[in-house]
Amino acid sequence: MLTDPSLAGRLPGHTGYDKAARLMADEFRLAGLIPVAKENYFQDLEVEYNEILPPCAFDIILGDGTRVYPELGKDYTYRGFSGAGNFTASAVFAGYGISSDKLMYNDYANLDLKGKVAMVFRTNPGFNLPEGDWPEATPRQKALMAYMNGAIGVLLVAPPGDRENVPQVIGSVMDGKGEQLQHFPQLVISRQVADLILKESGKSVSMLQSEIESGQKPVSLELLSKVKINVKSKYQQKASTVNVVGLLPGHDPIRKNQYLVLGAHLDHVGSQCDEIYFPGANDNASGCAAVLEIAREFQRSGFRPAHSVLFVLFASEEQGLQGAEYFVNNCPVEKESIIAMLNFDCIAYGDSIQLGNGKSAPMLWKLASGLEHQNMLVNRTWSGGGADATPFHQADIPALYFVSTNSYGQLHSVTDTPQSLNPQLFTTITRLGMLVAKEIASGNYKGENPL
Repeated sequence: MLTDPSLAGRLPGHTGYDKAARLMADEFRLAGLIPVAKENYFQDLEVEYNEILPPCAFDIILGDGTRVYPELGKDYTYRGFSGAGNFTASAVFAGYGISSDKLMYNDYANLDLKGKVAMVFRTNPGFNLPEGDWPEATPRQKALMAYMNGAIGVLLVAPPGDRENVPQVIGSVMDGKGEQLQHFPQLVISRQVADLILKESGKSVSMLQSEIESGQKPVSLELLSKVKINVKSKYQQKASTVNVVGLLPGHDPIRKNQYLVLGAHLDHVGSQCDEIYFPGANDNASGCAAVLEIAREFQRSGFRPAHSVLFVLFASEEQGLQGAEYFVNNCPVEKESIIAMLNFDCIAYGDSIQLGNGKSAPMLWKLASGLEHQNMLVNRTWSGGGADATPFHQADIPALYFVSTNSYGQLHSVTDTPQSLNPQLFTTITRLGMLVAKEIASGNYKGENPL
């Protein structure tokens, strides 16, 4: 349902996300949940929005005139906040795309980028300098630095060794803060495509990264290859979207005024050029399905909780936890009355179970690990939240983050489809989440001990 092409990758601000929200609100209603504070199930908020529109083209013209046509979704994608542009321009390799007087490090020194496209590594270097920390490595900052040095577009490539368990070419709307360059294309390209652009220089991505890292100084090149880029975009600084919120009331006269939150993010990273969309089956239709199935199971079993339970599907996790943060800061109930939060994100791809934030919520961790009898739970956990559990943790609300291990093999890819999922893993994690939720809602969770 949530991966259907008509939902166009569930980008908040898009009609596809609105349709997904209405579908899930209808399912909440059928599961016996009631609206909170409004007649519908929606909590309104505003988010930054950018849509990648056709026509779209990315061609490589080698020095001998040979033209290569990379495939959208496989060899390259546009960043979610790419600007528009239509041009053919020479390419320049500019290392990590950093220019800092403080660090005395400048990848753009002695390069003529006027009217050209910069190709840069999308992370910061793996070494540190004594002068201080590297600047923020968000796509917006990389794009802005290239723009300030005369470029008219940027190609972002993952350096070798960077998150090898994650696809190189992804869709993403996590761009960071800063000015939107509405006429400055941002593309993500594979290392194979980058090597093709570099081929006539006698260099490769691996060689250039090795030279930079070993010498701890910039290595930049003007190239013989050109690229043709054509893309349109539709940008809004503020677009309307919603969290979806349903309530199962508690039945204890006192405890009904205390709440357990079960959450998952509904959004994903949208579509591009009317050619591809990112289904987001694992990320995070799986988490939404778990939240809904727990609500359905409570209804089927006639479960009457002592504490009230809020079921929440958040917007704009992919942009930086914005829906969850908005919910915490504009909570429809007293924030102090929330006794715990369980978050479900990416739970249907991989091979075992992780429970994040266990070091910050050890009693929740103990409760959940004691209910896991399938020997699929790894001992690894962490503190500080994780995904949409983070704003709750920051508000001193105990939270546990349900996620699978090795979960990101299809992350933000066109291949994150229902066919790629592990149904047994999904069922096991969802059942564990239901058992933990039932224990908490029944009043059997006594809160956290001081760390």
